[in-house]
Order: sequence, then structure tokens, then C-alpha cells
Amino acid sequence: MKKFIFFAICLFAAGAASAQTYYGPNRPQRRYVHQRRPYNDNQIKVGFTAGLNVANSLDAYDSRFSSSSIAAFNVGLTLDVPVTYSFSFAPEVLFSQKGFSADLDNAHFTERTNYIDVPLLAKFKIVPGFNFLIGPQLTFLTSQRDTYRDFGTNVETRYDGHQGDQSYVAGVVGVSFDINRNVEIRGRYNIDLSRNSSNEADLPDFRNQVWQIGLGFKFQ
Repeated sequence: MKKFIFFAICLFAAGAASAQTYYGPNRPQRRYVHQRRPYNDNQIKVGFTAGLNVANSLDAYDSRFSSSSIAAFNVGLTLDVPVTYSFSFAPEVLFSQKGFSADLDNAHFTERTNYIDVPLLAKFKIVPGFNFLIGPQLTFLTSQRDTYRDFGTNVETRYDGHQGDQSYVAGVVGVSFDINRNVEIRGRYNIDLSRNSSNEADLPDFRNQVWQIGLGFKFQ
């Protein structure tokens, strides 16, 4: 009987020691691994963009006229609507400055114009991280400033406003490089498909052409 009691006490002590080891301070902690939700490239993405414009004119009917580029900027909102894995619809709304400068007889002329551009682009994923874009663009003239400097009299004349047609259709072609899922580098070329009427008698009708480079930021 004494042996049985002694044996039971030993089992109890061993069990208590085992329990202390499991539930005590040295108990191994269970590790929970947080699994990140996989990135879904088929979701609609909204964003914004900002960049540099290098603007000039393309003479509509007078090849003798020569103009120079001016620097301006663009900024606006973007949308990316996936249709298939390699194709999406990419409309945008941009505020875009355009214009040109020209040397006339003993004078210098500069035109700066502000537009609201609405590109309606088809976006093709050529390879992961590289995209090609093409499509039409609706462009609406909001304001214009013409500056005429006469070198003979050293008088500078400015005209604010706009005349003639106020909206145009342009064509856009470009590429984008995805730095990561939220940031891209953009490069574009756009040109008016219809002519703009000049306010100056010495200047021919023309079409805007703009090279653009900038950064885009996208969010799901």
C-alpha cells in the first residue's frame, strides 16, 4: 500500500512538473503568420498625374512660318479600367498649358494657352511594366495670352482672351513604365487634328503639338 501511495505521488509530481513546463513562462509561443492579400491587377485604379509640356505649333497651311517650343506643365486625374489582362480603357481629365513662340520682322511673339484635355485612351500591356497607349483627345480652350514685343519701339503688348473655335479634337500616342504598382513614368505626344485660328494677322493658322513627360500615381 505504501509503495502504491509513493508511486502515485511520484506520478503526480511528474505530471505537475510537465504541466508547469507547458503552461509556464517557457511555454513555446504559437506564431501567426500574416498572409498579405495577393495584388489584383484587374481592379479599377484611380490616380493623378503631373508633368512637363514641351509645346510648339505645326503650321496648318504655311510651311514658311517657323516657331519655337515653350515649356509648360500638365496636371490632372486618371482612371484605369481593365477590360482584359493586357488591355484597359484609360480616360483622363488634364489641365494642360500649350503654345509657341516665333520671331517676326523686328519683333517676337509668344502665345500661351490653357486647355482642359480629355484623353480617351486604349492601354495595351506589351510586357509586365511596359504599356502602349493610343486614342483621341477632346481639348477645350479656357484662356489665352498673346505677347507681342516690338524690338524697334521696345513696347510689349499683351492680349488676354480667345477667339474662334474653343474646342478641338487631338490624337495621342504614348508609353508608360510601371516603377511599381502605384507609380509610373509617362511619355506622350499629342497633336491637334483640326487647325486653330490665330489672333495675329502676321501668323498663319496652326495646330498644337505637345511632348509630355511626367509621373502618374495610381490607387485601388
